[in-house]
Amino acid sequence: MSSILEVRNVVKQYGDYTALNSVSLEVPQGSIYGLLGPNGAGKTSLIRIINQITMPDGGEVFLDGEKLSPHHVQHIGYMPEERGLYKTMKVGEQCLYLAQLKGMSHADAKKQLKYWFEKFEIETWWDKKIQELSKGMAQKVQFIVTVLHEPKLLILDEPFSGFDPVNANLIKDEIIELNKKGTSVIFSTHRMESVEEMCDYIALIHKSNKLIEGKLIDVKKSHRTNAYEVGILSNNVERLMYDLTQKFQLQQTDFKSLNDELKLEVQLNGSAPNELLNILTQNGQVTHFVEKIPSINDIFIQTVSQK
Repeated sequence: MSSILEVRNVVKQYGDYTALNSVSLEVPQGSIYGLLGPNGAGKTSLIRIINQITMPDGGEVFLDGEKLSPHHVQHIGYMPEERGLYKTMKVGEQCLYLAQLKGMSHADAKKQLKYWFEKFEIETWWDKKIQELSKGMAQKVQFIVTVLHEPKLLILDEPFSGFDPVNANLIKDEIIELNKKGTSVIFSTHRMESVEEMCDYIALIHKSNKLIEGKLIDVKKSHRTNAYEVGILSNNVERLMYDLTQKFQLQQTDFKSLNDELKLEVQLNGSAPNELLNILTQNGQVTHFVEKIPSINDIFIQTVSQK
């Protein structure tokens, strides 16, 4: 698969502090790519370099196969965590101005704004000033400005910050729809449930270094523990536990259930899942049998805590 963005050995320093230590990333064309990391990891420094707000001290960045240049700003949409709208300007006037900075004509910008304002049902906001809007309302405007010029690459830094659940879902659906139409997305967030739901690929940056990068499913597979959560209704728990402990490591666990069953976490130790299932079915009624797959939140915490 071709890449929309390649970051090659990028270094960024602020005095004696190294924000990025020879970081390399590859964002596949058409993907939703989660850029993860604790506060201070280097994510924002990298995003600013991609947007040419600051320059790297070493390394190179390529957009769609070309070395990053000033004209590429027209192909990137960036919504920063700290929103950047002018509070005293009217919404419509500001949107037109920012669209033209991205290379759109006045006529094209007005046409696209009409489409988005109708879609978000905010036509009455055109003559309002940003300072008259709530934070959530202003963020809707910021999102429109970010996607208005139909960028090849959309960079979203904490895009759901400040949104109520209804509007967060609205923005999420729009991101997914834009991605389906071909827009590649870099998605930086601390909301791991959003990463699980939306991202195809992820990278984890910690203390200025890239620790993990790859397909979301492959990252999860590499951290699998070969443990299963099981629930079983048994009339002979003593025999069941004896049979299980001959082959597996066990510990009590808990999960939501409608039954009052025995709940266990079972480590396979190289055995096949069918071996476990056979023992369970011979000793009772299986009500729950699920591989314990690590969440991205689990992987994030585990990886960061080890460094």
